[in-house]
Amino acid sequence: CVAGAYLLTSTSSASIAGPDDGDKAAAVTAYRHTTRSSFAYEVTREKAPPSPPREPEAEDGTLGKEDAGSEEDGGADQERGSAVAAAAVDDPHAKPDLDERVSGGEDSKSDAAAVDEDQSNERVRVAASEATAEEEEDATAATGADKEQETLDNDQEEEQQSHLQMPRATVEERNLDGGIEEESIARQRQSDEEERMSAGDEQPGTGILRREAQEDEAAERQSDEDRPDQEQTEEDRSSDQTLVEEDGRTLVEVESDPGQEDGGGDDKAAAESEHKEDTDGSGAGSVNHNVVDTLQGEGSAVGAEGDQSAWATQRDQSHREKDRRQEDAGDGNSTDGEEQHEWRTCNVKAGADYIPCLDNEKAVKKLRPENFRRYEHRERHCPDEGPTCLVALPSGYRRPVEWPKSRDRIWLSNVPHTKLVQVKGHQNWVKVSGQYLLFPGGGTQFIHGALHYIDFLQQSVRGVAWGKRTRVVLDVGCGVASFGGYLFERDVVTMSFAPKDEHEAQVQMALERGIPAISAVMGSKRLPFPSKAFDLVHCARCRVPWHADGGALLLELNRVLRPGGLFVWSATPVYQKLTDDVEIWKAMTALTKSMCWELVTIKKDRLNGVGAAFYRKPTSNECYESRGRQQPPMCSDDDDANAAWYVRLNACIHRVPTGAAERGARWPADWPRRVRAPPNWLNTSQVGVYGKAAPEDFVADYQHWRRVMDKSYLNGLGVDWSRVRNVMDMRAAYGGFAAALRDQKVWVMNVVNVDAPDTLPIIFDRGLFGMYHDWCESFSTYPRTYDLLHADHLFSKIKDRCAVLPVVVEVDRIVRPGGSIIVRDDSGLIGEVEKLLRSLHWDVRLTFSKNDNGVLFAEKSDWRPELVAEPT
Repeated sequence: CVAGAYLLTSTSSASIAGPDDGDKAAAVTAYRHTTRSSFAYEVTREKAPPSPPREPEAEDGTLGKEDAGSEEDGGADQERGSAVAAAAVDDPHAKPDLDERVSGGEDSKSDAAAVDEDQSNERVRVAASEATAEEEEDATAATGADKEQETLDNDQEEEQQSHLQMPRATVEERNLDGGIEEESIARQRQSDEEERMSAGDEQPGTGILRREAQEDEAAERQSDEDRPDQEQTEEDRSSDQTLVEEDGRTLVEVESDPGQEDGGGDDKAAAESEHKEDTDGSGAGSVNHNVVDTLQGEGSAVGAEGDQSAWATQRDQSHREKDRRQEDAGDGNSTDGEEQHEWRTCNVKAGADYIPCLDNEKAVKKLRPENFRRYEHRERHCPDEGPTCLVALPSGYRRPVEWPKSRDRIWLSNVPHTKLVQVKGHQNWVKVSGQYLLFPGGGTQFIHGALHYIDFLQQSVRGVAWGKRTRVVLDVGCGVASFGGYLFERDVVTMSFAPKDEHEAQVQMALERGIPAISAVMGSKRLPFPSKAFDLVHCARCRVPWHADGGALLLELNRVLRPGGLFVWSATPVYQKLTDDVEIWKAMTALTKSMCWELVTIKKDRLNGVGAAFYRKPTSNECYESRGRQQPPMCSDDDDANAAWYVRLNACIHRVPTGAAERGARWPADWPRRVRAPPNWLNTSQVGVYGKAAPEDFVADYQHWRRVMDKSYLNGLGVDWSRVRNVMDMRAAYGGFAAALRDQKVWVMNVVNVDAPDTLPIIFDRGLFGMYHDWCESFSTYPRTYDLLHADHLFSKIKDRCAVLPVVVEVDRIVRPGGSIIVRDDSGLIGEVEKLLRSLHWDVRLTFSKNDNGVLFAEKSDWRPELVAEPT
């Protein structure tokens, strides 16, 4: 047998047009589909009938095919205008000299034959050498090599004849924004060819078995011979097909993942580094570079770090006393060091539930008694350096139950904690049934089910209007988050949070159920949200002392509540007459009046035997100005209400915006209209993230991500969306990625980095939610809680502040086995992340690159290292 893996190829042909040619040449493309869902392309040339005239640029932004040298796909019936003339598996970047190759007229046929003959000879030489190496102890090795050479010559001759007789066909191109073709097409063709091969009736020209090593080495030599005028590149290329989005925004090229199966990655990378994309002409190359600079590079609105003329960052707003990471932390980014890293399992008391910033016992031991009174021991205390150990899996871990079944039951082995069953089972929080944890949908204040309670709230105050006026809700002290879980049925998204405390794994249960939640506490610092963000705030027996410390905690809710929004307080002081309850009610009454909150109504839920008080935040400053006693005081003018990252609470009231152009002065449009339209306070004089006027920037971002989602992510990457529920956009801008997913049965946590333009208020105004975070630190969630992460230029933005290694380890911590990540970033960072993920035994399914941009899609496995780290 010939050494190496045999891969089945299927072929199709399409026309290639030059700038002024009358006769068109056709390209036959062979697709190689690997187990990692990658494609490789081979292109040969032959004469073909003239192709129809190219269509001009469409009104919807799709690039036409008239420009000479364009690489855009004008439609399903047209082929790439400047596809490579003799591109090989590992060097797809090279383009032909169109004047010499395309306009050759009658000579194209003989040229193609010569190319095929040369390529065949190269493959024969490679095959002979490898066969000899593999059978070096076999005395008949030379004879076997000769026979193989004859077979390959005959097959090549048949292939050439078949190619010359093939009619024109549409090439299935992959375009990350303009449509990455569904993998099922290639898989189906591969399956059909395998059936024919097993029956011994292979048709000439439909597929030829070749060894991958032969393809790689012959392709490199063929590339060098056919493209003598090719420009030299300055960095390694790892892709097999240029992909360009419809709007001209450079995306990437398809990578065949060289060297993973035949060990030739280093040699091929060296050969690929000798080629560069030709972008001199009027084609997509030069256009794409310009668009990338303004869209993916965050444009002139932000520019260099510190030049934030239009957008402040959360780090600036928070007036942080010191940087959370030293500038030289990026020195740990070397790929060599990452390749040599020895993975170990974390040796911590929290075990499989380890949250580095919430399980830092060393930091908690340094707190004083007064710190505990303010719940600072439940707040974030991150280690000086991000952990590089891997969190273990609980014994018997299984792939999570899919939504919506997961709302009602999860695997006990995935969250092996039963304390809540003992203390809250009578309130229908959670029960155990065999190998499942069951969630009847109850809670402390709604024992008979959350849906009845949700309807009770809307009937009490008609202005609630779930899913229309009220879209984004904050649930304080959420328990297992059944309230937020059932609000999905009313088209409402709920940010639920609770501390990691004696209520064992309550947030972990919520996330395992597919309900959004984070581990946080009402303590000494502000919540990681902007001001005027939530339409309604809910507290059902959340055990928060709202009236303590001058009402500092309730004033924090006032900060994040939208003017005119409701605070729903369902607790025993509202409807019971016990001594403690009466005293708390009196204190709350005095505090809410001094805050100018209107007590709209108090209603009793007779089924559950509870009551709820409804308060409304004022929409003007008249009440504040007319108070006889200025307590709580008004916040100073320089107190930034949006500053939320590690900012201590301040018991004061921020003024309500009243100007027509101020954020929060008007209630957003009803859902779902608010998700599509830019907020009214975005004005054309403000420069957006990508360099355009802010409203135009917003629309462009929304349209872009809709195209990427519809034509690529939903169908082209191989994501099994039926198994995706919990999604995170690790570097959100306007929330366009989340908005494009709103019709899917998923929810998206939009994370705005503290050193990025502060666009989180826009995300909330359009009816989505998210939070601030610094990815140089661990995220406030349990391990194994997200199905899909999306990182758009995240690593290139933080690499100067912290090392890539601990960030990738954090990704591994929070993604479930079987979950995945999509990374869009600079090509160098894509390679670095890819090597780390491979060392973690992730399955890198697809990689793309074009020029300095790349995309990676990888899936997490169940692998955990056998070595254990030192105790921490």
